[in-house]
Amino acid sequence: MKIPKRLQPLVDDGLIDEIVFQLQSGKEAQVYVVRCGSELRCAKIFKEASKRSFKQAVQYQEGRQVRNSRRARAMSKKTRYGQREQESAWLNAEVDALYRLSSAGVRVPEPHGFVDGVLLMEMIVDEEGGPAPRLDDVKLSEEQAIEYHHRIVVDVARMLSAGLVHGDLSEFNVLVGREGPVIIDLPQAVDAAGNNNASRMLLRDVDNMRRSFGRYAPSLLNTDYGLEIWSLYEAGELYPDYPLTGTFDRDNASVDVSDLLEVIEDVREEEQERRRREQEQDEEDRDLSQ
Repeated sequence: MKIPKRLQPLVDDGLIDEIVFQLQSGKEAQVYVVRCGSELRCAKIFKEASKRSFKQAVQYQEGRQVRNSRRARAMSKKTRYGQREQESAWLNAEVDALYRLSSAGVRVPEPHGFVDGVLLMEMIVDEEGGPAPRLDDVKLSEEQAIEYHHRIVVDVARMLSAGLVHGDLSEFNVLVGREGPVIIDLPQAVDAAGNNNASRMLLRDVDNMRRSFGRYAPSLLNTDYGLEIWSLYEAGELYPDYPLTGTFDRDNASVDVSDLLEVIEDVREEEQERRRREQEQDEEDRDLSQ
């Protein structure tokens, strides 16, 4: 196929040998399957900020450190240079998160480099060796749902132990690969210690997973993994592979349960509103394409 303009430098430098096909064209990025030597990988091309629907909300950027004082001032003043630097920081966030989480044992695509705004990473495959489907596109048995939900919850806890919260985890950001679920799309990942919205985002992430897998395993709808994980984190007791139970003792909690429950309710309302906006945007996109 014709080489996309953004991938041409990587082809010229020998990092990509062949563009096989376009895998996805979403609101935030385009993803191509490419051949690198004997391996098939994915090349993710991020769209320009003005063309993305995810607008780098302030709540996601809070807590991200910029060491260079000149860059920090420019970004805060939103100068042209500052906007370029902010965009660069946003794109690099996913790369940094992938390397950090991969090292922490979280099942994410293995990164293979970030060049000229293009992220090269592992291609997640299904049983037949083709591109793995999103969680939203598969049907699971009750047993599979319970197993996959457990893996995701463990990975969420590992992420938090590594200091990160995904921030936008849903059935659209999980691939069902040959060996199980894989978490993807991390440019909005937030610093758990430095972001005041971290607890809200983690509870939303876990609640999204609870409801998604709960469609196939109703028993999961009665679990409290989000509250359990965050309370352990706040108490300094969370560590990778902590034996989670999915229960939370509200009577003897070391955190303010009423505040957390209010957060959960707010999270659910926010998620309903977000899904409504996404549906409206999808309808607009379909109308424009006709």
